[in-house]
Amino acid sequence: MKIRIAFWGTPELTAVYLDALDAAGMTPVVIVTNPDRPKGRGQELAPTPAKMWAQARGIPVLEPEKMDEAFAIQLGAFHPDISIVVAYGSIIPERLITLPEHKTLNVHYSLLPRFRGASPTEAAILAGDEATGVAIQVMAQKLDSGPIVAQEWTPIGEDETAPELRARLTDIGARLLVEKLPDYLEGRLQPVPQDEISATRCGKMHKEDGLIDPEGDALSNYRKYRAYFEWPRTYFFIEQTGRQMRVIITEAAYENDAFVIKRVLPEGKKEMNYADFLRGLK
Repeated sequence: MKIRIAFWGTPELTAVYLDALDAAGMTPVVIVTNPDRPKGRGQELAPTPAKMWAQARGIPVLEPEKMDEAFAIQLGAFHPDISIVVAYGSIIPERLITLPEHKTLNVHYSLLPRFRGASPTEAAILAGDEATGVAIQVMAQKLDSGPIVAQEWTPIGEDETAPELRARLTDIGARLLVEKLPDYLEGRLQPVPQDEISATRCGKMHKEDGLIDPEGDALSNYRKYRAYFEWPRTYFFIEQTGRQMRVIITEAAYENDAFVIKRVLPEGKKEMNYADFLRGLK
């Protein structure tokens, strides 16, 4: 079926969704993404991965600094039948959510209504959940509260890190979106309201979240290591020559009910085996 999609997204994972839509003959007519931001040591302006994907295919790109009336007119000029939001990274006003005839679908990495919010993949690992999934919801102004169009469950590996889990969820989400989108547009899928009573939330991550006590609860430490593997990473402080040195844990395991640190990156030094680091302290 021929549909006019406005796709909203920013990070690298959005390319997986765009490739899937393109392969299914549902290439978006416009990409909405965040404006170019300074990146790297030189702080040069760099386009988002979603923008680069669009430019390589000659697809128009909108980069709104403000979600105002002028932008609504810009978006409306493309006459989208539906908007699809995947990790856009900014709040979208209700007027823009409801602008297309079929409104806006959002892909969220949890089994909604569990873990509404910014860090559901990490939250599932931290909570020790055995499973998580992908939910496709009709977007609502209240965060991640819209009715569910489709949802798919997947187990969480005992040693799976957040980046590994997120990669799997991205593949699941892209496939699920392509499979269910035609049914939704043709009215064969009726969105199901979420159970507000069982809703839980997860917030944004902060750098200080990665701080652990290496001698603290072993399972909790290992879950933090897996959840914060990409950012902010897990770390601890140790006193060295009269100052507090930050030590990042780069490799760890959960063995015999113990949190085993294997490799670390001490502040101002190269990555090394943890045993060598401890010997150096002595």
